[in-house]
Amino acid sequence: MIQVKNIDFSYGRRKAPIFTGFDLELRAGRVYGLLGKNGTGKSTLLYLMAGLLRPQRGEVLTNGWPAVERKPEMLQDIFFVPEEFFLPNVSLQAYVRSMASLYPRFNIALLAECLAEFGLPEMLQLGTLSMGQKKKVLMSIALASGCRILLMDEPTNGLDIPSKSVFRKVVARCMTDERLMVLSTHQVRDVEMLLDHVVMIEGTRLLLDRSMNDIAAAVRVEERPTSASTADALMVQPSLQGNLVLVPAEGETDESAVNLELVFCCAEQGKLPASLYGASSSEEA
Repeated sequence: MIQVKNIDFSYGRRKAPIFTGFDLELRAGRVYGLLGKNGTGKSTLLYLMAGLLRPQRGEVLTNGWPAVERKPEMLQDIFFVPEEFFLPNVSLQAYVRSMASLYPRFNIALLAECLAEFGLPEMLQLGTLSMGQKKKVLMSIALASGCRILLMDEPTNGLDIPSKSVFRKVVARCMTDERLMVLSTHQVRDVEMLLDHVVMIEGTRLLLDRSMNDIAAAVRVEERPTSASTADALMVQPSLQGNLVLVPAEGETDESAVNLELVFCCAEQGKLPASLYGASSSEEA
C-alpha cells in the first residue's frame, strides 16, 4: 500500500507549488493509471512515493515505511522505472547479478521469459542498446524483481507498436493480488486496457480517483453521425466518422466502452456525473 498524507511540495520556495494538501491511497492487487497533462506532477508524485523527493509538509508511507527514510526493508520491495535513466556499459548478466542481490524474490526464469517476449537475447552488452531496448531490459528486470510495488514513468515512450503490445502482455502476466503497480503516462491508449483504477491530477488537486468499473458504470462512449443529436452528451469530440460522445451510462457497465481521454477532458471541466466525485473506491477494503 502507498499512502500520501496531506503533502505540500514545490521545487524551491519561489516556485509554484506542485501539490498542496494532497492525499491519495493506493492498494495492492491493482494497476493504477496516473494521468494528467505534462508538467502537472505525475513524475514528481512517483519520486515522492519512491522516497527520492521529500515533501515540505505531510508524509508518504510505502508499505508502512516512511518513503523518505528509504529503509532497506522498503527498498527491497519497490522498483521504480523512471522515464530517463542510465544503464552501465556492462553485460546484462553482470547487471542482473548486481540487481538480483538487492531483491530477495528476484526471479531469473521470469526475467528470461520477459526478455524473450521483447525479442531480446540474454547475452547483451547494455552499452550497445538503443534507448527503447534499454527500457525493455529495465522493465523486464522490474517485473522479475519480485517487488510488490512497481512504479513506471511513461513506460511506453520509445517503444514501437509491437513492443507496446508485448508490454501489456507481460504486465498482465506478472500482475498478482499482492502487487501494486502505478503507470504514469500521457499516452493513455497504450495502457488503457491494463488499468483497474484511474488517478487523474491537475495542478495541485486530485481530479479523479476511481476504479475503471466505477467509471464504466457512470459513463460510456458512443460514435454518432454528425446529424445525430448530442444534447445528452457530457463531452463531444469530432471524428472522421462523425462525433465521439461521452454520455451517462445509465447503470450499464462495459469497460471497453470507456475512453479515458474523453473522461479526462470531461473531468477537467467538472462535467462528469456526481457519482464519480464522491469517496474513492480505493477506500473500500
